[in-house]
Parts: sequence; C-alpha cells; structure tokens
Amino acid sequence: MKKEWQIWTKDGYTLRLAKPEDAEEYYNQNFNPLDPEVARLTGCKTEYVKDEVVNFLLKCIEAGDRYDFLIIAPDGRIIGESVINDIDTETRSANYRIGIFQSTERGKGIGSWAVKMTRDFAFEKLKLHRLELDVFSFNTHAEKTYIAAGFKKEGVLRDAVWDGKEYADDSAPRRRVQVA
Repeated sequence: MKKEWQIWTKDGYTLRLAKPEDAEEYYNQNFNPLDPEVARLTGCKTEYVKDEVVNFLLKCIEAGDRYDFLIIAPDGRIIGESVINDIDTETRSANYRIGIFQSTERGKGIGSWAVKMTRDFAFEKLKLHRLELDVFSFNTHAEKTYIAAGFKKEGVLRDAVWDGKEYADDSAPRRRVQVA
C-alpha cells in the first residue's frame, strides 16, 4: 500500500507522517530517557536502546499496514506520535494508539487534536469501518479524550495490567464504528 502523505497544523504544532530522517531525533528527544509516566500510561517498558527505537521506527515507516504520524512542537521537537497500525484492508479495521512523550506538552489539547485528525484520516482517507484502541483505567484523561472523539466503550478487561503498585482495568477494546 502506497501511503498517502498528510500533514495538519494547529497553533504551531504539526502532525505528519514520520520520515526516515526523523528516527534518531525520535529516539533522542523521547526515549533517552523515556518519561516513566509515559511508560506507565502506555504499558511499555521503561528503557530502550537507541538501535532498538531507530530500527523500529524505520521498519514502521516502510510497513504497508500502518501510518505513524509524529507530533511536532512549534520549536521543531518531536513530542509525540499518533499511530494507526494493524490495518486490515479486508475487514477495513485497524488499531490506534497515541503518546505525548513530553510532560510539558500534555494538557494543551494537542493530543485531543491529534486523535481527531488521525481518526478522521482513518475513516475518510483509508475508508476504515472500525478503529479500536486500549486504555488503562488509571489513564482517565486519555479515556475522556477518546470518548470526546467518538470512541465507544465496548468492554473492560478487569485487573488486566499491573502498574507496579496495583492492578488496573484495561478498558479494551474501545472502538469507534463509522456511521454510514
């Protein structure tokens, strides 16, 4: 699948497809080190080596079943990502995830904006029927953002994640079905 180039801007922030030349800065600005709160909210590991992250992003850029959009701050820093992955063209469905890596950039509405732009791209440009995601019960801000963007809660996996202190639910899957 040839990827359709897309770029959006808002208040100096840019949301655009990742490019190979972004890979090193993607690592340096976000994973060196990774904010422990990002690891907790997303369920990922807390430490990554440079080659692991760089090679992963490069593979993602080349993969035909995903769109990896980067969120760029007005000063040019990569501060997050908004990703459509596991695209199934037969069922017209995909998975979605977003991360704002920089704590100073959270709470500004940039994540909400990126969710809506990526959601619209998924349904309008990719012609998906279904977009789904997971969110942990302790990530209440993200849950509100997804609901505001039109995602509907379809189920909860009880005590599905351990955050190092306690078990939490995974409000998964949360899905949005395109209205015809």
